[in-house]
Amino acid sequence: MSTPPARRRQLRTWSPARKQELVQAVSTDSDYGPELLDLASNDYLSLCRHPSLIAAAEAQLRCSGVGAGGSRLVSGSRPVHDQLESELAQWLGREKVLLFPSGFQANLAAVKALANRHTTVVADRLIHHSLLVGVQASGARLRRFVHNDLESLERLLLHCRSEHPDARLLVITESLFSMEGTSPRVHELATICERHGASLLLDEAHALGVLGEEGRGLGFGERRVTMLSGTFGKAFGSGGAFLACNGELGEQLLQESGAFRYTTALAPPLAAAALAALELMRNNPDWGQTLVQRSNTWRDRLVEAGWARPTGSGPILPLLVGEDQQCLNLQRHLELSGLFTAAIRPPTVPEGSARLRLVLHRLLPDETLESLLRALSDDRVS
Repeated sequence: MSTPPARRRQLRTWSPARKQELVQAVSTDSDYGPELLDLASNDYLSLCRHPSLIAAAEAQLRCSGVGAGGSRLVSGSRPVHDQLESELAQWLGREKVLLFPSGFQANLAAVKALANRHTTVVADRLIHHSLLVGVQASGARLRRFVHNDLESLERLLLHCRSEHPDARLLVITESLFSMEGTSPRVHELATICERHGASLLLDEAHALGVLGEEGRGLGFGERRVTMLSGTFGKAFGSGGAFLACNGELGEQLLQESGAFRYTTALAPPLAAAALAALELMRNNPDWGQTLVQRSNTWRDRLVEAGWARPTGSGPILPLLVGEDQQCLNLQRHLELSGLFTAAIRPPTVPEGSARLRLVLHRLLPDETLESLLRALSDDRVS
């Protein structure tokens, strides 16, 4: 495919040295090749191309091979798995961490560990599909509260207790919602769960590395969070996932979770890369807060340009467009301006709320915001 004229003009403004400087901030997923600035992926800390991660993965590749070759309880365990679990547990202040090949798999395991057919699950209306599948697999009853509305949550818990006084209750939410950019007030939410005797599962997939004290998530230090789930495919720049909990729940997962016991272990090179990412986060505890501050500057400027303020305060900025085709047209226009974004449409979001999901990354060039604002103000955008 030939490069459109508008795209060629954009490329000529970048010298070869500048292109090399931006290599960790670009996307390779567009029809136009690797020159589009990435405003779509979840690589929040720009680590997926970091030399330390690549070197760690390569060393482990040569040491252990590409894959683990078996489940953790048969032949798949490697020292790097144990080291990553131990370091993560220490960083998060949890007794036990178990690794999983994917976040979807980890969430299935988490829900099934905390719920069964005698449980009522009370979940935020916008939780990830993997968590909903986990609820279905557990056989639990599902009730859903209004997104991040703690009054709605408390009303539902009171109702559930009146209907089934002795039932197990599990509340499920996320610390950073991937299509909304919003976060709950975790401390208050945990207090409500404690008051009603409910367990709390917190999906930290999009928050870890960015939100909370030194990027350790919004559940850090909150002992009333029963279990945390997290992934390495976002801020960690690698792949795979984990669950973090107390020792008793960790042993239960080890002994009973089919999602852990009966799957090939996380590929050792991915585990090594995640371990390298964790070390970088520890050595740069301000990365997340700096990114949050930058994202709020973007929100302010978008409001000044006439757009509704993107919800939340983290690096995910949903730019509400409304109509599906208009959103697709805007995505295409931004691509022609050198910016790779994602148009999010139903059924991922409700009808009439199509949006551009803008994502900030640590190494985005300073001039990216001005490029975005110019493209959004272009007369050709309809």
